[in-house]
Amino acid sequence: MKLDILAFGAHPDDVELGCAGTILKEVSLGKKVGIVDLTRGELGTRGTAETRDAEAKDAAKILGVLVRENLEMRDGFFVNDEKHQLEVIKMIRKYKPEIVLCNAIDDRHIDHGKGSKLVSDACFLSGLMKIETSIDGENQEAWRPKVVYHYIQWKNIQPDFVVDITGFEKKKVEAIAAYKTQFYDPNSKEPATPITSKNFFESLNYRAQDLGRLVGKDFAEGFTVERCLAINSLENLI
Repeated sequence: MKLDILAFGAHPDDVELGCAGTILKEVSLGKKVGIVDLTRGELGTRGTAETRDAEAKDAAKILGVLVRENLEMRDGFFVNDEKHQLEVIKMIRKYKPEIVLCNAIDDRHIDHGKGSKLVSDACFLSGLMKIETSIDGENQEAWRPKVVYHYIQWKNIQPDFVVDITGFEKKKVEAIAAYKTQFYDPNSKEPATPITSKNFFESLNYRAQDLGRLVGKDFAEGFTVERCLAINSLENLI
């Protein structure tokens, strides 16, 4: 299956938090979108790998993505080396996306920056014909996405561009809330974390509103790029 967009996250819920609104919008426009999670988030303070698996599946249904896979790398301990790069390359070659979305280039959680560089490097290497990969005994063709965009997570990184997600903000929060064990729950008896506070959950909307404010829209999501962006004409700007 060839996808238009393939979104990677170091953990289940990274994609939802960083770019769920953009995915919802692209799906509504008829784009084929998939998600690949690098780990199962098994080191998360709340919940288990099994609850994350179920939550990720529920979130994927809300987002309307066609596929969601998990590479089951070690949460907290995966590295950007040949072994891990080849696993990501297999996904890129399997789905042949034109656009790849991935973790923030720098963030509070160490896996986010690592995942960002791992996926970015794999996107380049995936285009090299002499790197051989196969799935189920079938050799894969080289494929390099046209662009790699990095969504923004905990840190307030200055975006290179923003996507207007007005009209999709409520469903974005619904997709994030599918991770019931991870976020604000006043009845939970599990330990508190930086992302389980009411303030964090409310920040999902006010951050999107602030990014929207910058471009005269109600809600937006921000991204950084690895190379200069080109537009066909000035009329493409909003």
